[in-house]
Amino acid sequence: MSRLALFASLLLVALDTPALAAGPAAAVQSEIANISKSIDGVVGVAAWRLDGRGQRVLVNADQQYPMASTFKVPIAATVLSQVDKGRLKLDQLVAIDPNMIVDSEGLAETFHHPGVSVSVENLLELMLTVSDNTATDTLEKLVGGPAVVTQWVHDQGITGLRVDRDTAGMIRDFYGLPPGPSFPASLEAGLKANPSLEDKGDKPDRAFDNDPRDTTSPTAMAELLERIYTGKALSPASTNLLREIQERNTTGKARLRARLPQGTIVAEKTGTIGGTVNNVGVITLPNNAGKLIVAVFIKKSSRSVEERERVIADIGRALYDYYLFEAP
Repeated sequence: MSRLALFASLLLVALDTPALAAGPAAAVQSEIANISKSIDGVVGVAAWRLDGRGQRVLVNADQQYPMASTFKVPIAATVLSQVDKGRLKLDQLVAIDPNMIVDSEGLAETFHHPGVSVSVENLLELMLTVSDNTATDTLEKLVGGPAVVTQWVHDQGITGLRVDRDTAGMIRDFYGLPPGPSFPASLEAGLKANPSLEDKGDKPDRAFDNDPRDTTSPTAMAELLERIYTGKALSPASTNLLREIQERNTTGKARLRARLPQGTIVAEKTGTIGGTVNNVGVITLPNNAGKLIVAVFIKKSSRSVEERERVIADIGRALYDYYLFEAP
């Protein structure tokens, strides 16, 4: 069956799916709904062309989802907005507080002793390419905290996205960790008191999944990406820097880019915690066909991370093909 015929057949399913919009995009939205049936939980998608041509693809796109590490996109944008205003400098060295070390690839794995200072630009690189949690929390504190990030997003005219905690705070709340003088100390105390916490990392948690803090709708995240990548949020230099760093991301190989043609350029950020697996970014279509904004969020899923990643990969390919070959 041709892809166009498949879209036509799936349109019949869309008629009984209230979460999907009508119009030319209904068929691919229905295909995404069918792809999503392979796992439990809730899958939300928002996608459209960066140039505004054609129709948006929206599936459960106005629901709220835990951002996990995709919240690093608005943090990075807030940092660069302060660079644009002269409040921060890219080559400005920032001391890393040992009490703010959060386990992840990057600083926590490399530096085991006090006395580390890293430039703002290198912190951005670590935060967005390897999802370094220590770099993230250091930058969030540097710009003034979560409320400043949320206010910057709202100043862009975007609602439905809020930042309330740092990475350490999110992880503490997810695992129910006790307070302590530092995150490493509280993590060690929590695991000592309850060793089974180590098995919780990729399983859904009702309280965390229903917490309104640090959540976004797929539409809000996609609108933020649109503001950034059309040059409406940041200076040209900051926009290009953010794009270049996101294109160097190393954490999304099994998600949006997994089923795309080799060499496809994707500027992206992933997020993973509990029943949540996310991927947001901008895909460059071939032959000067433009760029595609994509935000895919999965919440409340008990399936393996690998199964959830395959759903994102399949959705990414469906969107790529639709906007390249079928979209008006």
